[in-house]
Amino acid sequence: MSLPAFNPQTHLFGLQAAHEEVFEKDNRYRLLAERIYPLLVRARPPLESCYVSNNGRPAIEPVLLLGVSVLQFLEKVPDRAAVEQLKYHLGWKFALNVELGEKGFDPTVLVRFRERLVEHEQGRVAFEAVLSGLREAGLMARQNKQRIDSTHVLGAVSRMSTLDRARETLRLALEEIAEAVEEEKRPAEWAVWWERYVEESLDYRCSEETLKAKLKQAGEDLRQLNAWVGQQAEAVKNGEKASLLERVFEENFEVVEGAVAQRRATRAGAVHNPHDPEAQWCTKQQNNAAKEWVGYKVQVAETVEEAEPQAGEPTRSFLTSVVTQPATESDEAGMEQTLEEQAEMGVDKPQVLFTDGSYLSGELLTKWEAEGREWIGPAQPSAQTGKSQFKSDAFEVCVEERRAICPAGQESTQSSRLEEGKSGKVSYRFEWSWRCTSCALRAVCVPPDQKHRTLVVGEYHTALQRRRREMKTEAFEQRKKHRNAIEGTHSELVRGHGMRRARYRGLKKVQLQNYFIGAACNVKRWIRRVQWEMKQAIPAAPTVLESS
Repeated sequence: MSLPAFNPQTHLFGLQAAHEEVFEKDNRYRLLAERIYPLLVRARPPLESCYVSNNGRPAIEPVLLLGVSVLQFLEKVPDRAAVEQLKYHLGWKFALNVELGEKGFDPTVLVRFRERLVEHEQGRVAFEAVLSGLREAGLMARQNKQRIDSTHVLGAVSRMSTLDRARETLRLALEEIAEAVEEEKRPAEWAVWWERYVEESLDYRCSEETLKAKLKQAGEDLRQLNAWVGQQAEAVKNGEKASLLERVFEENFEVVEGAVAQRRATRAGAVHNPHDPEAQWCTKQQNNAAKEWVGYKVQVAETVEEAEPQAGEPTRSFLTSVVTQPATESDEAGMEQTLEEQAEMGVDKPQVLFTDGSYLSGELLTKWEAEGREWIGPAQPSAQTGKSQFKSDAFEVCVEERRAICPAGQESTQSSRLEEGKSGKVSYRFEWSWRCTSCALRAVCVPPDQKHRTLVVGEYHTALQRRRREMKTEAFEQRKKHRNAIEGTHSELVRGHGMRRARYRGLKKVQLQNYFIGAACNVKRWIRRVQWEMKQAIPAAPTVLESS
């Protein structure tokens, strides 16, 4: 479809010409039209790359589709309801500069629009446009303080057993192959496989022996069909579902003495549902309970204002990035991706960063201190080694000077630098040798199977030791509380905009969804901020004293 002609001017006799009579100055739709719509218009150049200049009939205006997408996540409505809102809701028409007689379009246009954004890697165009508007409005400085935390996103798929996963993978692959390969060129077992996995459904009332036999049969059929696919043309071999055959077989089955058997454990990063192979299973310990899900993880970062707000003042914090990653990836990797994305959008590395303990490491803490930046977050407690009552925190260790002082006040007699051959990880071992012979604390410090006390610490132990001691101070506890507000932001994104559940399947599509959610959240906070400032600007009515 070709790119349509675009006229950003308001319509002379349309709703925009009579906005003073219809919408008050602090009306959210009027503010959307005045503050947000011009930003979407400025974002049209990257949208133009998703279309050809002159080929086929003109498409629906991409700026309009971008605005509808933001509004549908702002008001948490599906595609069909969003199109109906554009057609019948005066506020939507005014906010997006649409004529009163606009007939709308088919809801599937939004589906194809999202596919274009994903295909041309323009998923964050709306989020970036709103972010630039916030900077221009003075609501977000380039150098700021931030907090970051992750939350889980449930995939738009159900969890499957190994038997379900194998059978469903076979069914989808057979249906895909049936469209690509003529009947006479299909394998001899085709009719049996088609009846077994496409026409027949699994009866879970079968005995356990029957279900085990069906699982073994599914594994054997996976191996045979995959071997046949491997001999076909590239179009068949590289099919979306056919290409999963080998992966699902390798992750769930193994060949033992020529026979197919189920693997005892599922590999990390394995396919859990062939309808969305990128949705990963993950577990997270939270509040002394294990949380399990199949889906994705999203890193949310926002600005921090340490000054206390006025009574009734809306938040001054805005989202700086929304990074979606596989559920099995670490928070440390997610933070690195977050900082890279912020740099691409013109947001400088934060001067102060608030996190929980899952992000902080001695290496990163040392690096941030060297850059003159603060990282406010708890360090993981030191590990208990051996049978000694004293952890490493009880020792005064200075890795840089290669010396350590034990709880009894004795300085180490020897220091050694250790480096692992494969990983290159560096650690240091301190020994006290003869100083432990007549020490009063020997019985509780030196394990029974050792002649003297030894201590092994990491390369960045000095920074971690300093942070663990800072954590015991009241000042650190007070500053650390600024991180807690990110939990409220997660709640807002989940309950107000539907971030907890993926609407679409695939990492890039879920990422697109979260970008729209992030843009909608920033828009909502911006509008509330403007409305509050307008109320503050209205002078209070004079108090009339009654005469006696």
